[in-house]
Amino acid sequence: MKFFLLFVEKMLSSSSVTSSSNLIVFFTFIMIMASCFLFQTNQAQQIILPKNITIPAVIAFGDSVIDPGNNNNLQTLVKCNFHPYGRDFMGGIPSGRFSNGKIPTDFFVEELGIKEFLPAYLDKTVKPLDLLTGVSFASGATGYDPLTSKIASVLSLSDQLSLFKEYIEKLKQIGGEERTKSIIAESLYVTCVGSDDLANTYPFRRNNYDFPAYTDLMIRSASKFFQELYRLGARRIFVLDVPPIGCMPSQRTLGGGEERKCAEEDNQAALLFNSKLSSLINSLNKKLPQSKIIFVDIYQPLLDIIQNPHSYGFEEAKDGCCGTGKLEVSILCNDLVPVSCPDDSKYLFWDSYHPTEGVYRVLSATLLREYISRIF
Repeated sequence: MKFFLLFVEKMLSSSSVTSSSNLIVFFTFIMIMASCFLFQTNQAQQIILPKNITIPAVIAFGDSVIDPGNNNNLQTLVKCNFHPYGRDFMGGIPSGRFSNGKIPTDFFVEELGIKEFLPAYLDKTVKPLDLLTGVSFASGATGYDPLTSKIASVLSLSDQLSLFKEYIEKLKQIGGEERTKSIIAESLYVTCVGSDDLANTYPFRRNNYDFPAYTDLMIRSASKFFQELYRLGARRIFVLDVPPIGCMPSQRTLGGGEERKCAEEDNQAALLFNSKLSSLINSLNKKLPQSKIIFVDIYQPLLDIIQNPHSYGFEEAKDGCCGTGKLEVSILCNDLVPVSCPDDSKYLFWDSYHPTEGVYRVLSATLLREYISRIF
């Protein structure tokens, strides 16, 4: 960089830079050097792992927050492989991510220096070698409660584990038995589940369960899921808790009154579940040898962004970008519904339920740096 600055200073003071041909050469050189500098800066932002520690892959399970397109191949209405979804993703490709661009697991693999984005396991364009560095089994609108996935006709956690078993066999065919064991044991697993249970399924369960009883049902399912994932070889697991769902635009509309405040009942349910999830994880770490199951708090960081948007460079925290921003999500956010915001980088939410790429970028960088050292 010092050489670059000295060269620029010399060229600017030289009469040789006045000809048009030399100007072209000069500015071409500047662009090349600037690109190299930006690349080096971006590389420097990647997570530096301790010596002799590797994370060969990221493997994800969960719901729409980390579904990169598995629902594209299912007979369900919960899809988003159409415009305007993905308008900021790789040239405007509606990949099936429930956002305008990248989602958290994409930023995780990018910051860990593994690859540019984490693909869906059911994506037919995924090549065998892509499997070695990880995939996502997540399915939008699923939950810990088995009823949640049935209502939406999407992959349950049990279905996702079945696909994971299939994935392991494919890894053995590609890289052999020993390499597969290493990948499965050393990979970072990311799970994000629970929002759809509380926001969408609980109303169907309300006659038989109050919130404490329903969150107990969710915890029993979660315990079974994590123990089965451990049995299949997973050791390093990030468990994202339930965000402040009452502050999502849709929940503000449905339960926030005329002023569309955060729906406190939803947020209290999320906090209740999160406290039980944290206790479950502490218990599992004591029970399962060599396990590193990490409770990752996204509730408070996201709530802070929602309550203080300008501190993070955002302007709109109550409405989504698509349509009115109050109810549109999935098939209701389509080409027939105008995208109301010309600049989605100023918005916290893309549709009425899912954050924008900008929010995911901020959250993912913060969470990865805070929690990554705990899995070693």
